[in-house]
Amino acid sequence: MSDSGGWSSPDPRYGQGQQNSGHVPPDQGLPPAPPPPGYGGPMSPMGHGKPGVIPLRPLRVGEILDGAITTMRRNPALMIGAAAAVMAVVQLLNALVLTTMQDQFQAVEAGAAMTEDEALDMLGDLAGASGITVVVTVLATTFLSGYLTVVIGKAVLGRPVRAGEVWSEIRPLLLPLLGLTVVYTLIVMVGLILLIIPGIWLYVLFALATPALVLERGRVFSSLGRSRLLVRGSWWRTFGILLLAAIIAGIISMIISIPFELFGDGASAFGNSTAMSTGGIWLSALGGVVAGAITYPFSAGVTALLYIDQRMRKEGMDIELARAAGTA
Repeated sequence: MSDSGGWSSPDPRYGQGQQNSGHVPPDQGLPPAPPPPGYGGPMSPMGHGKPGVIPLRPLRVGEILDGAITTMRRNPALMIGAAAAVMAVVQLLNALVLTTMQDQFQAVEAGAAMTEDEALDMLGDLAGASGITVVVTVLATTFLSGYLTVVIGKAVLGRPVRAGEVWSEIRPLLLPLLGLTVVYTLIVMVGLILLIIPGIWLYVLFALATPALVLERGRVFSSLGRSRLLVRGSWWRTFGILLLAAIIAGIISMIISIPFELFGDGASAFGNSTAMSTGGIWLSALGGVVAGAITYPFSAGVTALLYIDQRMRKEGMDIELARAAGTA
């Protein structure tokens, strides 16, 4: 377990050469985990103890949400601070693009006549600026998702977390994380093109790939496979928890963003204009930074804890975590 910080995936050779060992071939799912002490009988509410932000046992929905919030409260600089820094870069770039294109947007809104060449130039400038923004956003959020997952993994074990240690762990995984982000996005986009529902199904099926890659030190396609195995048989539960977290994050984001819109020129808040003033653009960007600093760590925390919960349910990971944390 030491090679991956206590999160290694099950040994595929588990049970080989043993009679009635319960081994299941890889194509038939995960091998059944040995039942933790107390399973099938009275069990302590804390399971194998609570060394960190969650009890080491299969989790209830409220405990997953609470664990994400508790991690943020215990590590504000590493969770909220890191998210704020990353979101500041993303929002700064977005604001610069909008400010640069502001005259063109206002001209279009005012109904000013444009030649075909002027329209094509405007579209080209917008496409180029948007492309740069998308690339920076993908790179920034990819780093952030991996960074936050490392913090959450240590918080579960109750271990002290330092920024330098988190960076040293996530640095060699940045390229695989980027590859996973690209592949995952393409898979979901193809599914969405196929009448939306397949895209939602694929999004949930592979939603646990990022924590699998980061915590297990996996590779792109093996992490997708790990997510598929962990979600299989629990798709609706996984979907419900992710949906609930998205709704909560959306409400929080809206509550935080509205005041910034109102204190700007009010264009976005009331829909009176499609073009915002310069002050409105920068206030909106500031609201995006504040909202992202809260909602992104929360969403990443829920996803990582959902991954851990599925491993405890399907692989008896709570026993291994208790040993790693020294509570077993």
